[in-house]
Amino acid sequence: QVHLVESGGGLVQAGGSLRLVCAASGNVASINAMAWYRQVPGKQRELVASVTNSGSTTYADSVKGRFTISRDYAKDAVHLQMNSLKPEDTAVYYCNVNSEYYRNFWGQGTQVTVSS
Repeated sequence: QVHLVESGGGLVQAGGSLRLVCAASGNVASINAMAWYRQVPGKQRELVASVTNSGSTTYADSVKGRFTISRDYAKDAVHLQMNSLKPEDTAVYYCNVNSEYYRNFWGQGTQVTVSS
């Protein structure tokens, strides 16, 4: 099992920044990749950004150039630096890890609200 705890969500003005943190515990050695997803009512949960153990990153087109995902191996954590935030970024953000045997684990979600 991998347990994930998220922090850093909140309310911010358009154009502002937030930094989300997801700390992993448990069988962290089994983690192959970590990612951030987001979801709003009436829309499908979407991948925002991901990073593999090899350092390969993926970003949704809507956040490229504004968001940066990074791993902190010393703290078993993944960060999502969000800059130039837009109202369209308002969503519940979920931390996700890919583990052994194709298992995935999710955090509880953290609300990000961007005001115009």
